[in-house]
Amino acid sequence: MTQQLIVTILGNDKFGMLSAIAETVCEVGCNILDSRQAVFGQDFSLTMIIEGSQAAIAKAEFAIPQTCQKLELLCLMKRTKRHNKQNLEHIADVSIKGENATGVIKKITGFFTQFTISVSAFRLKTLKNPNEVYAAPEHMKCKMVVSIPHTISVEDVEAAFQTLMAELNLQGSIKLNH
Repeated sequence: MTQQLIVTILGNDKFGMLSAIAETVCEVGCNILDSRQAVFGQDFSLTMIIEGSQAAIAKAEFAIPQTCQKLELLCLMKRTKRHNKQNLEHIADVSIKGENATGVIKKITGFFTQFTISVSAFRLKTLKNPNEVYAAPEHMKCKMVVSIPHTISVEDVEAAFQTLMAELNLQGSIKLNH
């Protein structure tokens, strides 16, 4: 029976890190089922789920931290239950722009939670007008990638989202990726 392990790795972005980690996973007899990685400035973040026999997972729990230590990376691991691959049929891009205000992102993410929509990526950029002498309100642009369950009407979500955007005095859209 196969087992699964979630592995999160953080550290300075260096050439060859991903290859070294993938090699370690392979050497212990495991497979990478899914992964997400990002580079934030000079820092690297990787989260992956690996699968293997009980013995292979035990070897991974020992070998991956050693590889990370050699690469000066932080590593966190947790055994998990059966992994279900993300259903990519209702993946959507969300774009929002307008005046930035405290609590706006909380309200938007809360909206998605009410619809059991998961946010898999998120980026916010605040924009200041360099020509403004006085402290004019900041504007923001926000992009998200969300996964909408098949049981939910995308049209209903879009209508409710537009209502929220009007309440917050923002402009926004949800566009399905096909």
